[in-house]
Amino acid sequence: MQEPVKAGKHPKALYVLFLTEMWERFAYYLMVGILLLYMIDSTTGGKGFSQSVGADIVGSFIALVYLTPFIGGLIADRYLGYTKSIFIGGFLMAAGYLGLALPGNTAMFISLALIIVGNGFFKPNISALLGNIYNREDLKPLKDNAYNIFYMGINIGAFVCNFVAAYLRNAYGWGYAFAAAGVGLLIGLVVLAMNLKHVKMGDVKKSAQAEDMPLSKIFSYVFLPAIIAALIGWFVPNQLFGSTIMGTPANDAFIFACLPIIAFYISLWVKATGQDKRGIGALLFIFAISIIFWTIYNQNSTGLTIWAEKHTDRVASETTARLTGSIFPLQEVTDTPRLVNKVNEYLVNVKDDSGKVVQVMGPDPYFNNVPKEEWPNGKQVKLVNTELFQSINPLFIVLLTLVFVPLFDYLRKRGKEPTTASKFGMALFISGLSALVMVFAIMSVPSIYGYKTAPAWLWGTYFVFTVSEIFLSPIGLSLVSKLAPARLTALLMGGWFLSTSIGGKVAGVMTGFWDDFTDKKIFFLILTVAAFIGGILIYSRIKSLNAIVKDKTGSA
Repeated sequence: MQEPVKAGKHPKALYVLFLTEMWERFAYYLMVGILLLYMIDSTTGGKGFSQSVGADIVGSFIALVYLTPFIGGLIADRYLGYTKSIFIGGFLMAAGYLGLALPGNTAMFISLALIIVGNGFFKPNISALLGNIYNREDLKPLKDNAYNIFYMGINIGAFVCNFVAAYLRNAYGWGYAFAAAGVGLLIGLVVLAMNLKHVKMGDVKKSAQAEDMPLSKIFSYVFLPAIIAALIGWFVPNQLFGSTIMGTPANDAFIFACLPIIAFYISLWVKATGQDKRGIGALLFIFAISIIFWTIYNQNSTGLTIWAEKHTDRVASETTARLTGSIFPLQEVTDTPRLVNKVNEYLVNVKDDSGKVVQVMGPDPYFNNVPKEEWPNGKQVKLVNTELFQSINPLFIVLLTLVFVPLFDYLRKRGKEPTTASKFGMALFISGLSALVMVFAIMSVPSIYGYKTAPAWLWGTYFVFTVSEIFLSPIGLSLVSKLAPARLTALLMGGWFLSTSIGGKVAGVMTGFWDDFTDKKIFFLILTVAAFIGGILIYSRIKSLNAIVKDKTGSA
């Protein structure tokens, strides 16, 4: 029986799913916002890994977390249903977040694996559940508005979580911050469990169609070759050439694993005919270009995190420090050398009063890029946490959505709204401009190895990038659903996630080579040029892309 809804009103299901997704995104962005910082921290209880190892782990995690929604969505579609899949995924992720609070590398890697698998069951299915609910004839006119509200929940969670992470790791340690992510996700699951009656109308399994590719065939055609290729990538290059191709065995394994998957998608295009061939070809072209966008997007958790940590002036003003007080403890650092128990590149041997050799570390790493005349000479300095900068993007998404949604609506009514393909092209150019902002940030100081840049540069790059995100991100999956042949929709949704995954991995690989870029302008110029080339390629095919979309949907 369908839940009665007043005309023009959203059903209670929207607000149930809004809260569930808000808490899930709170948990995910809390964890991923501090993951790289935790990996490379050697002063407050982190793992103390090198920057390249930390970036490799984070890049691999982001890549895999975007791959599993493809198979999780298929399993929910055909076997489990959506709510059951959401609960399975949610509990797996909660266990993973709580597990990150445990000591030891084994616990950490098992926990990351649980989050990766859990996300595959959770992420695609809560969106699908909402879509099914709004497929009712009386609710279809409200569908776009519903997704805007839903997207707002995502960004509220992503905005708040970093403040919670900063407070907990400053006051109690890393483990408490990760545990808070687990608790947050469990709250979201409780909200859903208490309101199942409002969402059950959207929990429908798709009956198998004759043209659907069975999971067994997908496994044998896609995943089994990818697993074999990954094993080859992990072992063979090092044995054959004496070194890895992409810096680490994990990078090589990922790239090798992608090759048979990419080949499979190309084979879909080769075998297709007529309108199907045009639609698949357009999607594969867009997927390839989108990798550039997602590489820039995932700098948020990789390169820009390093920039905020090492190269941004994070000293809290006296007003900020006074207002926060004991309510929100800030990071405290000093240039006083510290006694430590292990040797690394910052240590020197000195003798204490008894003549015993002790090991002393220099000032807190924050002062590595601060002129010595500006050091505090033994005083404590209070810093704004690095992860708080990651709240800038969701803040701008909330604010700019309130501007662009009415703007697009205004242009649509006058027949002047940019086409879907044009929005993709504009998004690439704008994302390239966001990377260019960082080039100017580097030029704003005599040298980034002796000076910190103003935090306003990070606000600027996030502002510009958020504009590009509003242009591209909401229409990606929608475009797949419009252009993909019905029998291949799920597979081509996986192609969109694959482009997101590869972008995440490329972001991690680039950050792994961060120290090799002695001139950091080159790092960001690579992103700028790649994005501009992507935008040019989109516009070089804009007429055919518009025609394909129009043929399939009736509008461009």
